[in-house]
Amino acid sequence: MRLIGLGALLLMLVLVSFGIGRYPVSPDTVLAILAGKLFSIDPFWTPETEAVVMGIRLPRILAALLVGAALSVSGAAYQGLFRNPMVSPGILGVSAGASLGAALAILLGHGMPGIQGLAFAGGLAAVGATWAIGVTIGRQGDPVLVMVLAGIVIGTLFTALVSLVKFVADPYNTLPAITFWLMGSLASVDLPDLSIAALPILAGLAGLLAMSWTLNVLCFGDEEARALGLETGRLRFVVILCATLVSAAAVAIAGIIGLVGLIVPHLARMLVGPDHRVLLPVSTLLGAGFLLAVDDLARSLFEVEVPLGIVTSIIGAPFFLYLMNRSRKAWI
Repeated sequence: MRLIGLGALLLMLVLVSFGIGRYPVSPDTVLAILAGKLFSIDPFWTPETEAVVMGIRLPRILAALLVGAALSVSGAAYQGLFRNPMVSPGILGVSAGASLGAALAILLGHGMPGIQGLAFAGGLAAVGATWAIGVTIGRQGDPVLVMVLAGIVIGTLFTALVSLVKFVADPYNTLPAITFWLMGSLASVDLPDLSIAALPILAGLAGLLAMSWTLNVLCFGDEEARALGLETGRLRFVVILCATLVSAAAVAIAGIIGLVGLIVPHLARMLVGPDHRVLLPVSTLLGAGFLLAVDDLARSLFEVEVPLGIVTSIIGAPFFLYLMNRSRKAWI
């Protein structure tokens, strides 16, 4: 029932989001324009209104839904996998790697497809390096702890390389573009970009949802999982691969958007508990709705659009403190 209720609320938020902006559009007009793509309806709206709804707001709303769901589900998966409530999607260096890839693409003068492609590749490369270090060194100790520490080291290294790229960039043109991308935004997303990013995001989400029962077992530790006949190393690799795909693709099209993958899983856990078979679908809906609502605020609060990363941090920090104060029970 909660999934149905959250789905209904998300649909209402989507409809409201179509009408929010400097060019307001009524809900009945939005519904008519959308229905007009499927059925024969005599238009009573202007071509400009249809261009705003279909060409500007539809890609942005779909992007917010995909990115929010990707970040929140990957955060929930990582928190369960590493048995740590403070873990976020960037724990293995994907955000830092994507930032380096995007910064290099901007420095080299690539357009948006090149920026997104190198950002995605950078995120995968960072997590690949973290996994290689974790597998090599983790044989002699706790593999989960080694993986987290390796992610911190790789993230720090890639962040330093981003700073180096910013240092050598043109301070009048290239440096502002890099800085703005790192703040996170959905303003430049269009349907072709979205169609490319949707494939790894949806594939990764499907993989994580299919492995939700496995995450329940891994939460109890490797020994318990092996006692049930599960190959923990292989399962951990598949979970990390799926979570990396969705988070790298999300960062590639939206930039760095913090706290979504940390806050939303906690909120979902408060609503439905730690069972990943329910937690992951709820995190999907909550994450999509949360980022969509934040994006609505970012593009409507002021005359100039505020980067998403700033808004999520301003809203997310006190909200996370509130969740910490509210939650009196152990997270698992």
